[in-house]
Amino acid sequence: MLLLTSTSRATTAFISSLSTHHPHFQLIGSRHNTNRLIMSFLQPDTQYPYTPPAWASPLTNVPKKRLKLAHLPTPIQLIGANRSTRQQKNSSTILSRLKELNIKLYIKRDDATGGVELGGNKLRKLEFLLADALETGCDSVVTIGGEQSNHCRATAAAARMVGLSPNLILRTRRADKIHEKTDELGFEGNILFDRMMGSTIYTCTPGEYGRVGSNKLVQHVCDYIATKDGGKPYAIPVGGSNGVGSWGYINAVDELMNQMESMKQDNTSSDFNLDHVVFATGSGGTAAGISLGLSMAYGSLGPSAADTSCPKLHAVGVCDNPAYFYDTMALIANEMGASLDKTTDQFIREAVTVHNGKGRGYALSTEDELDFILQLSLETGIALDPVYSGKALYHFLKHVVENDVESYRNKNVLFWHTGGALGIYEKGNDLLHKFSEVSPVKRVDVYGSNGVKEITD
Repeated sequence: MLLLTSTSRATTAFISSLSTHHPHFQLIGSRHNTNRLIMSFLQPDTQYPYTPPAWASPLTNVPKKRLKLAHLPTPIQLIGANRSTRQQKNSSTILSRLKELNIKLYIKRDDATGGVELGGNKLRKLEFLLADALETGCDSVVTIGGEQSNHCRATAAAARMVGLSPNLILRTRRADKIHEKTDELGFEGNILFDRMMGSTIYTCTPGEYGRVGSNKLVQHVCDYIATKDGGKPYAIPVGGSNGVGSWGYINAVDELMNQMESMKQDNTSSDFNLDHVVFATGSGGTAAGISLGLSMAYGSLGPSAADTSCPKLHAVGVCDNPAYFYDTMALIANEMGASLDKTTDQFIREAVTVHNGKGRGYALSTEDELDFILQLSLETGIALDPVYSGKALYHFLKHVVENDVESYRNKNVLFWHTGGALGIYEKGNDLLHKFSEVSPVKRVDVYGSNGVKEITD
């Protein structure tokens, strides 16, 4: 338990703000102008009663419990607002183009929800999914994803934190070779953490995944575990995307609304508002939560449906096609018990625009995408992943904005960074030839010839 005391007004205001917006802080009584702040050290497997935001009343299937695993609230950063780009050799940089169009780009850092083993958007969903697993008496979890799945890595770590055994189904073109011992699954990127958490890993090919379907594959492994070991596994869909997990992003929207209100109360940001909100989508759950959440929070969902100040929402698909994501988000909205004055399909199609940003395909990168990811890290120090956030921001800025410049000029854009930087490990060889220019390696000749100390290329 951490106890903070203060008598200054500034600190009192700071403490009050923390206790209002941060679930780990609680403000307790004051005496002699002294405020005391307690920070609770929470147990990961403790289930907390869940009360949704008041504006979420159109959603009727409300989870009873949640865990508190994530480091919240995640920060919002305005990138490059007053920064010179003179340090960049190439004058046509990402930041210079934003400055030219007077676009203010804010980044919501959901890559910072946890440590390297937990961080990313999936942890918000897992707070609700794993609470449900514990509530129903399960002793293990089964989920599914790609070979470098961020979701599987976060699920494995979070499951261990709450005492559940992780079982992961990884989709890989090497499934047969790995089974025949002619290839190894290895220890690269997310897989390293999957294995450090002692996950039992099952493999399938992309073809089997497509023909059988992810839900049936998860159920097949659940049945196998129940029959073989007598265990009680909990099925988590790909990406944690269903009517339980997506409540994580109802909570995230509430967090964002509180942060925006704080920014408006700042004298320098009294007229602050967002014009566009952009996010990657691969399984639809985060997109459904953000789309429903912002629509409800701005009052544009429900019987009144009169408020038009809701930012324009952009989901950038990193796989499949827009029709798939519209259908998936509508299905998740139904699972969440959405009570609307129109069909969920119609609502979703009106609430969010889905862009096709998959490029070469899921987890496959173009050279332009990798150049963009590298350039952004050079200019801002922010690392995007090549599967989700990198593809999404690249497609939005380089295609969506550039194809309709005047619609985005002078606008405030928030990009929701969903994490996953461990996936860049797999792209190391593709980036190798660029490193000699942006990150040269030089030898310090400590002694030098004739006693003259030199540095050599």
